[in-house]
Amino acid sequence: MAKRNGQASTASGRRTFTEEFKQEAVQMILDGHSVASVAKNLGVGNTNLLYRWKAEILARSGPAAKALDSQVLELREELHRTRRERDILKKALSIFSQQE
Repeated sequence: MAKRNGQASTASGRRTFTEEFKQEAVQMILDGHSVASVAKNLGVGNTNLLYRWKAEILARSGPAAKALDSQVLELREELHRTRRERDILKKALSIFSQQE
C-alpha cells in the first residue's frame, strides 16, 4: 500500500484517505471553498465523498459545529444581500451624477 498526500491505494486499487486528509478537506469547505474546487484541488474525484466526510465530521463535532455551519450560511446570505444593495446604490449614484 503506497501512501501519497494523505491517500493510500489498496490491493484492489481502491483509494483510502487518512483522517487528517479528510479533516483538511472538510475545513476547506467550511472556509467557503466550493466542494467541486476542493475535490479538484485535492484530487478527490467524487464530490459525494466530500459531502459524506463533512457530514461525518460535523456529526462527531456535535451541535457547536452545526451552529457554526448554519451561521456561515446566514452570513453568506447576508453578504449576498449586501452586495446586491451596494450594486443598486452604485447604479443610482451613476444615474444621479449624469443628470447634473
